[in-house]
Amino acid sequence: MTTILGIETSCDETSASVVDDGCTVRSNIVASQIDLHRKYGGVVPEIAARAHIENLDAVVDEALSAARCKPDDIDAIAVTNRPGLVGALLIGVTAAKTLSWTWDKPLVGVDHILAHAHSAAIDLDSPPWPAVGLIVSGGHTSLFRITAPTEIELLGATTDDAAGEAFDKVAAILGLPYPGGPAIERVGKSGNARAVSFPRTMLGAESLDFSFSGIKTAVLYHVHGHGQTSGGLEKQTEGDVADIAASFQQAVVDVLVRKTMLAVAKTGVSAVVLGGGVAANSALREQLESTCRDRRLDFHAARMSYCTDNAAMIAALGYHMFAGGTRDRLDLEAYPTGTFHARAGRVRK
Repeated sequence: MTTILGIETSCDETSASVVDDGCTVRSNIVASQIDLHRKYGGVVPEIAARAHIENLDAVVDEALSAARCKPDDIDAIAVTNRPGLVGALLIGVTAAKTLSWTWDKPLVGVDHILAHAHSAAIDLDSPPWPAVGLIVSGGHTSLFRITAPTEIELLGATTDDAAGEAFDKVAAILGLPYPGGPAIERVGKSGNARAVSFPRTMLGAESLDFSFSGIKTAVLYHVHGHGQTSGGLEKQTEGDVADIAASFQQAVVDVLVRKTMLAVAKTGVSAVVLGGGVAANSALREQLESTCRDRRLDFHAARMSYCTDNAAMIAALGYHMFAGGTRDRLDLEAYPTGTFHARAGRVRK
């Protein structure tokens, strides 16, 4: 048995997890910062980094305690070192390097997005690969062909606003609280998803890339008037806002599902996995699962607890990297951009 301690601090969740053999999660502790950032309408990098400093020691201790694990029981330490807020990443990377040196344990730097791609496989009795992976989060919307945990090919990615960013921005337009995804889903449940015909941007019949800036602008102009950026929200009734939220959400989900099915057709695989923060959206989960069922495709969505940023997925992918021979030195750096870490496997585009 190989036991990995995972550390995740890429944005606004401080998390530590203990995972055995990449699949058995013994603990997964997450300290959320949503309440700290809500009044600002989004994540403030300086506040996020400070909260990580304040929380990380206690979160790691709690993860070890919950797993009934001592430092001697840990075989390696996996830590998110890209992508994310650079100040936040540095807190986790510095802590992981310190523990690696103090405990004399190997260190593995893990790509946060690739870990989301692996998150749906945690707890499964057998691996779902090969599969098309749809990863939908606040800063990234990507499609992958995954043949093994460390063999991932990028098929398509966002060219502007990611789906999660669009949810946050549209929520702000509608006067809804941060984070936008849960707020729009909650309000949209009482709305008519066909009330407003928002655009479904496909970027060409064969494109697997994503663009959600157009629909964000369409919502803005629908609320305020064409070419206007203010003055229209007070004219919208509660029912209008619900209809707009539902229609916007449906348009985004339609694009995500259509692109995923196009990726399936192009790759010829028979399984789909879903991960990332927006993977918690029930409309997306239900429509993608229904579409896969109709096409006789296996479908696996990450557990709700593994959708938002968490260290279990970092430890799980870190295990496979460690088993494949990946070791990082104590000069491991944090990278705010650059989603694909060549040493995380044969990741290519």
